[in-house]
Amino acid sequence: MAEPTSPTLSPSARHWTLASAALGLAPLLLQLPGLLAAIIALVALVTAAAARQRVLPAVLRVALVLCMLAAIYWQMGARPGRDTGCALLAAMLALKSSELRSLRDARSMLGFALFAPFAAFLLDQGPTTMALAVLAALTSLLTLQRLAHAEGQAPSPRLGSALRGVGKLVALGLPLALAGFWLFPRLSEPLWGIPDRAVGTPGLSDHMEPGQWLDLMADDAPALRVQFFGAVPDAEQRYWRGPVMTRFDGRRWEQDDAARHRSPAAVTHSAVRWDYQIDYEPTDRRQLVALDLPLQAPAGSSLDGAHSLRSTARLTTLTRWRLQSSPVARYQDALSPYQRQLALQLPAGFNPRTAALARQWRSEAGSDDAAIVARSLDWIRARFAYTLETPLPGRDGVDEFLFDQQAGFCEHFSSAFVVLMRNAGIPARVVTGFAGGVRNPYGNYWVVRRMDAHAWAEVWLPQRGWVRVDPTAAVAPERIYDTLEDRLQQGGAATFQSRWLQLGQASDWLRRGWNDLVLSFDANRQQQMLRPLGIDKLEPSQLIAVFTVFALATLGWMAWLLSRGERERDPVLRAWHRLGRRYAKLGLARDSAEPAGRWAQRVHQQRPDPALLSLSSRFVLARYAGADVDLTSLLRDLRRHRPSSGASP
Repeated sequence: MAEPTSPTLSPSARHWTLASAALGLAPLLLQLPGLLAAIIALVALVTAAAARQRVLPAVLRVALVLCMLAAIYWQMGARPGRDTGCALLAAMLALKSSELRSLRDARSMLGFALFAPFAAFLLDQGPTTMALAVLAALTSLLTLQRLAHAEGQAPSPRLGSALRGVGKLVALGLPLALAGFWLFPRLSEPLWGIPDRAVGTPGLSDHMEPGQWLDLMADDAPALRVQFFGAVPDAEQRYWRGPVMTRFDGRRWEQDDAARHRSPAAVTHSAVRWDYQIDYEPTDRRQLVALDLPLQAPAGSSLDGAHSLRSTARLTTLTRWRLQSSPVARYQDALSPYQRQLALQLPAGFNPRTAALARQWRSEAGSDDAAIVARSLDWIRARFAYTLETPLPGRDGVDEFLFDQQAGFCEHFSSAFVVLMRNAGIPARVVTGFAGGVRNPYGNYWVVRRMDAHAWAEVWLPQRGWVRVDPTAAVAPERIYDTLEDRLQQGGAATFQSRWLQLGQASDWLRRGWNDLVLSFDANRQQQMLRPLGIDKLEPSQLIAVFTVFALATLGWMAWLLSRGERERDPVLRAWHRLGRRYAKLGLARDSAEPAGRWAQRVHQQRPDPALLSLSSRFVLARYAGADVDLTSLLRDLRRHRPSSGASP
């Protein structure tokens, strides 16, 4: 027996279906590389327009699929990952409209489109993604409702009526969703393995080489948010310590692998203490930062031999860390022979002019290491400039920077300074991280952006140990030419940026609230939520039991409401019964076998109310006599009617 043909899609239903699919695709496109997202969006528009009259030929559809695969490979390479899988999903959804002809096709496309917002949550769980996903889901429900009416050859409902119907569906499922969020045990690992992202989120790396930092420093997205409890460090103390680089091959700085497994050196801290909490944005890496220097590593992290914090797990989601830091008064132990050798290591045959200058300074300063450090900073202050417009260095990049260009940014200053110090026989190393931060007045917290990424130096001085030296900060203010802030303000953007600064801070405050309320709701927060109920701690099995009981109760309530709706499909009958319950509260309930008109007469005798008599007459005519009654006005009047203030029985 042949399967019945699905009805053809009307233009209105087609438009609703395409709009719903576009809304489902939007949050996913926002998480993909910009150029690839633009290509997918353009292909989706062209495909929908081309397939408006007829289904595209199979050969053309195959060609479009191959083109999309080529675009994904061009932007992401061949390495599989979350980004690649999500891009493939977005590309297939963009081409789905090429076969959109019938109601069955529309339902298939809507079901496919709803996968896109869920895929976007693998890449971002922010409020924007959530808002777009909710909008896409609601629009899809409205579209499915219209498709159901079209299949039954019934007129499409008005938008207000359709929204009320969808709202009821959402209200039915919301308690179960909240129960799952609050009560289902929080797991330390996902239920399934997800490959690493093909396109990593910018973050601090364990190496530094020329030109590498421009992409990170050009990103003004938040890297971390900091809440201080008590004293706030001054601007010159807000150095957020990250990876420490000691190995140098003439071009590239790298961490010492042995330092990761070595305990941090003993130090004497000053009396100043900073107590703070960091909300660290995901980076798909393990490197953390802390104010210079952290007193100890929080749970889930470790301190290496250079006092650099590292997470034991990849930072694939928003994480929260409670820390304490204090400035260093002095290091208690001397450098070991291995550490001294490493901090003086230089590749042979590189940067001869820098080596000659360092030898000259050493002969003039004698054994006074601090004098050499001060002399180098005076030289930078007198001769050097800060700019982002720097060419890539050649073989002797430090010589080129110190003697030819004498202009660059923190990557150049820190690297050249450490090479100069090592040539002078002073142990030195490069420290990377962030510097500064902007206070958000709405939430009284500090935002450190990715563009605040910074590199500075540490030198080993007798009787003091490692001392922080920031050669970039020594540049005279009048020779700071080209900064990231300048680039962001080009083309009249300065006025716009100033005008919307407060709006941006308010938006970030809302984002932080979302992070605190939703994304950081972990197992500890779950247990804290139950303590006001007298429950100190529940094991995962107990939480599952509580969730199961609540879920069964919720499902029972949903089933009762749905069955009630099945018994009373007629909205006029439901409104009449609701009116009867209002009178039942006054002791005037209708008997089960009592006709509507007789009940209204009985109520009228005890509480005179001509409006009730009129309503009962109109209800009987509409419900049982099949008379031509204005159902819209009858339904409105039934819902609005309230018992009169007549005498009680």
